[in-house]
Amino acid sequence: PRNITAAVRVLDEGASHALASDDFSRASWEDAAARIQAAQAGPAYVFVDPASLRVLELAERVARTEVSVLLEGPTGAGKDVLARVIHEGSARSDKPFVAFNCAALPEHLIEDALFGHEKGAFTGAHKDHPGLFEQAQGGTLFLDEIGDMPLHLQAKLLRVLQDGEIRPVGSNASRRVDVRIVAATHRDLVEAARDGSFREDLLFRLNVITIHLPPLRERSGDVERLVRGLLPGI
Repeated sequence: PRNITAAVRVLDEGASHALASDDFSRASWEDAAARIQAAQAGPAYVFVDPASLRVLELAERVARTEVSVLLEGPTGAGKDVLARVIHEGSARSDKPFVAFNCAALPEHLIEDALFGHEKGAFTGAHKDHPGLFEQAQGGTLFLDEIGDMPLHLQAKLLRVLQDGEIRPVGSNASRRVDVRIVAATHRDLVEAARDGSFREDLLFRLNVITIHLPPLRERSGDVERLVRGLLPGI
């Protein structure tokens, strides 16, 4: 903007920064970029609705423990955000947070992604590859859509939770891992355990604490804040 009045107007309308149209100095443009990035960063989540605040309070209490957590709620409710809240509020916050969607890959690739492989384990395995468990060592592994994990991999995950060890594809030796599991699902896993599509013993291990996140349509306070964040001029 060429004058103060115009600058004030665009800032009032939601602009993050105002830069003089005849200012081409590097310092000014770097300052503008830094201000815009800071304005866009904002909070990592929006929990202002009373229902969301109750969930957030529970998640913050659970974060201070070491137990496995199961997050229930429909797709798009923000379970991934809640998992990160739990990690960042835990004693593991300075260690990795690794997320994986169990419905995103074919069955044979899920095993390799989670447990890794050794060189020569299969065609194309030219070197050792650490899986997500090893990548999350000391931190948190978030397993989204856990209800879609194939049954034989559910058995392998159960062994990790019981023994704290993994065995990479193609390896004859186990490796110790120290990882907290936060799992999430949009399915009713109790019903899935009844019909045999999900292991009951794994469910018992995962849902030491269960947190239900209501759908966004039931959290009107969050919707309003999100809309204002996306459309600051309204």
